[in-house]
Parts: sequence; C-alpha cells; structure tokens
Amino acid sequence: MQDSDGFDGTLAAPGPTLGVVGGGQLGRMLGEAAGPLGVELVVSDPTPDCPARSVVRDQVVGDFDDYGTLRELGERADVLTFEIELADPDTLDRVSEETGTPVHPAPETLRTIQDKLVQKEALAGRGIPVPAYRRVDTADDLLAAGDELGWPLMLKARQGGYDGRGNLPVAGPDEAEAALDAVAGPAMAEELLDFERELAVMGLRGAGERDSFPVTETIHREEILRESVSPARASEGVRARAREVADEVLDAMDGRGAFGIELFQVDPDHHGGEAILVNEIAPRPHNSGHWTIEGCLTSQFENHVRAVLGWPLGATDRRAPTVTANLLGDVDETRPAELRGVDAVLEADGAALHWYCKREARPLRKLGHVTLPGDPGDRVDDLLTRVRELRDATTFRPGGSAE
Repeated sequence: MQDSDGFDGTLAAPGPTLGVVGGGQLGRMLGEAAGPLGVELVVSDPTPDCPARSVVRDQVVGDFDDYGTLRELGERADVLTFEIELADPDTLDRVSEETGTPVHPAPETLRTIQDKLVQKEALAGRGIPVPAYRRVDTADDLLAAGDELGWPLMLKARQGGYDGRGNLPVAGPDEAEAALDAVAGPAMAEELLDFERELAVMGLRGAGERDSFPVTETIHREEILRESVSPARASEGVRARAREVADEVLDAMDGRGAFGIELFQVDPDHHGGEAILVNEIAPRPHNSGHWTIEGCLTSQFENHVRAVLGWPLGATDRRAPTVTANLLGDVDETRPAELRGVDAVLEADGAALHWYCKREARPLRKLGHVTLPGDPGDRVDDLLTRVRELRDATTFRPGGSAE
C-alpha cells in the first residue's frame, strides 16, 4: 500500500485505491474526479448497484456502520474516507487500527459533527461565532429555551438530520410537546435567525497546507438547497469575514479532506458586531461546492481525493461567475426516476448536466444538478435566471410538461 502521509511524487499503474464509505452522488463524483489522477475507488453502500457503481472499480454491499463491510473496504484501500455522516467513527477507528489503513478526515472529526449539540459546543468553545442554542431533552427544556432565546425558535434533532429532515420551527409554547414528538430523540433548540443570506465555504485541509474555495451563496427553500451562486452577492468585507470564520473552523477539525462549512450572514448590529455565524459543518464534499466542477481550476472532488491521499492541493481559483440549480424530485410519491425535458439543458450553450443515476424519484430528492458558468463580466443575477429556466424546463412528472 502507498504511504499516503509521505507521497514522493511518483505514480505507477495501478495507482492508489481510495475506499469511500457511501456510494451516492458524492461517491459518484469522487470517482469521476479520481479517474484522471489514476486513483481507483472502491465504495461501500447498502444499496446494490448504487449511483457510484458505474464509475468506480467496485462496490462492497453493506451498511455504513457494518464492521465486516468496512473491514473489507479497509483491506482493499490505501486510504479510507466517507461521503456520508452515517459512517460509524468507532468502527472506522477499529478498522484503521486493524488494517493499518488511515482514515481522512479523522473519525474524531466525524464523531464531533454527527451530534449537532456536540458540534456547536466544540465551535463555541473555540470562540467561533454560532447562533445561540440550548440543549433540549424534555418539553420543559424546550419551554425554558423559548423563554431564553425567544419564540419562534428552531428545534433540531441532534443526530441524523439532513436536507431539512429533523429541523422544525416551533412557533410558541403550545407547540412544544408536539415538536419534540416529531423530532423523536435528543434535540437542540437554536435561535431562529432573521439572516440576510446563507453562505458556504468549501474548506480544504491537506498534508501541511490548507486552502478554501471562493465564498458561495446558497439559496434554500423548505431547508433544501435549490441554487448556488458564486461569487456570493455579499460585500467584499462580508466575504472576507466568511473566509476568516471558515479558516477558524478548519483549525477545529482533524484530518485531511474537503469540509463544507455552512454559514449565515446576519445583521452585525443584532449580533454584537458579528456578520457571520456558523450553521453546520460537513466533513466531506458538499452540495454547495458542486459548482466547482466547471467553475474552478480544481473541483472540490479532485481536491478531496488529493487531500486524503496526502497529495498537493490543486488551485481553487474561480474561472468565472458560476451558478447551479439542483434537479429535485417534483413528484408527489415515489416513482421511477425519468427526467423529461433534458434536451433544453443539453442544447443550452455552456450548461453542464450532472445526472446522479438514482433509480427512484421521491418528493424533493436530489437527482442531479445543472451548472451554468458565465463569462468573466457576466452578472450572477442573469446567470441565476437562466439556470432556473433550464431547471424548470425539466420534470419527473409522468406524461406532463415541466412547469
């Protein structure tokens, strides 16, 4: 196996093998980025013939936290990484010790971010700006949090939530018990922010170096990312502060790789002079960084591969203003994933279609995305209008036209 902590600048055939826990769209795009570098991927995923399977060397079928599955993955790889937070850090630690295969980012980082309360405490403990939050175990805890933080507030499941799942706004005391029942587990209450916009920074920790991609504006609806815009439509001072905070977050992480750092831009007059608060961290490539595939000199996926292997990072400069729009399941119930209207995207000059090869369309499930890079002088507002038109020309509805 290659000594990933001592890369000597030499490649051979076959190249190194990267084991990835998770074979969804992120695993697929990691495979697409690894191929030109001569890096082979083996993924593990409980879904046979997962989305990554057609672009990687092999798949081990098994649960994300199954010891036998991860042990086989560790035995076949030079380095282990993950594209989903459902990977079990204790199992990864055990496999790494038994096989001698390093894991990046470190399982300790995964252990910290899997619990949103532990994550917030770790950040706040280092002086990193975060929204006000409180631990919630009972309805009385939630009532006390509402009295302290103010109503309405946001109730978040501490574990397992993503794409808005596990997050629930609570209007007032009368909704407290029902909200706790809906979250169904340990929770955290957070002040409901009147933010100006949501931002994201893809940070990189390499072998003795670090970097970050340009600040991105992320546009959500129903707490699901719909579009991303780079450069973000924020002042240069706000963008600079966002990168400063992201760098502080990277200091709090352990291990190498790409880190999706979600941020809120807030009114500094209401937050003690602070314009940026950290929302959540994903120690992996992230939806907010998909635009980097066409929009930057090196994508977040290639840089994640480089980073976890201990190779030099690639340049993160933006080529031109770039926007993306997610292709979400616009259906009322689960059905075969058949996207209609694709010709409108394929015929559009400069547009790039990314299809994740998932078999089923479910309501609001992420099934692909469209990226539209512009020219250096283009306005992102114009690009955003155009990419929305391309996205809205497609539909998963059977026999219907896109609306």
